[in-house]
Amino acid sequence: MTTLIVIVAIVLVVVGFIWTTYNRLVGLRVQVGEAWSDIDVQLRRRYDLVPNLVETVKGYAAHEQGTFEKVVQARNAAMNATGSPKEQQAAENMLTGALKSLFALAEAYPDLKASQNFQQLQAQLTEVETNIQASRRYYNGVVRELNTKVVQFPSNIVAGQFKIEKAEFFDIEEPAARGPVKVDFSSKS
Repeated sequence: MTTLIVIVAIVLVVVGFIWTTYNRLVGLRVQVGEAWSDIDVQLRRRYDLVPNLVETVKGYAAHEQGTFEKVVQARNAAMNATGSPKEQQAAENMLTGALKSLFALAEAYPDLKASQNFQQLQAQLTEVETNIQASRRYYNGVVRELNTKVVQFPSNIVAGQFKIEKAEFFDIEEPAARGPVKVDFSSKS
């Protein structure tokens, strides 16, 4: 009788461990999806600002068509990147580079830099870039927690049995793009 009680207790402990570990892993996987959704919302806000920014700059530098086309193409590519975080990273790196070109172009037009509309767009873009960074940090934190549980013993056994896999981090791979998009056009005197 004592042996039966011990066996039942061991089985209950094992089942309880599997149950709680599985629920924790699933919870983390849901958090990863939620965090990615937050990044997506911020990226969409960024994409919505780009056409307004391009149109504002066009009014002052209409002859710079090639730069405008590159920005629009990079924006469209980033908007259509719906794959993994790695694919999204590549598209975001292209957009960041194109925006840097646009801001470098704006440096040559003092009237543009003084424009109220351009200054408002700068402020909005700065806010969005800050929100993207915060969302990326949160996402990567949740991914780190999930990935740790997926590879750590003994939760790796439960993850393997239920096919819960590691998630991809959302990082900037291109060293030149590691800094934020510069949107400060204040005059340096």
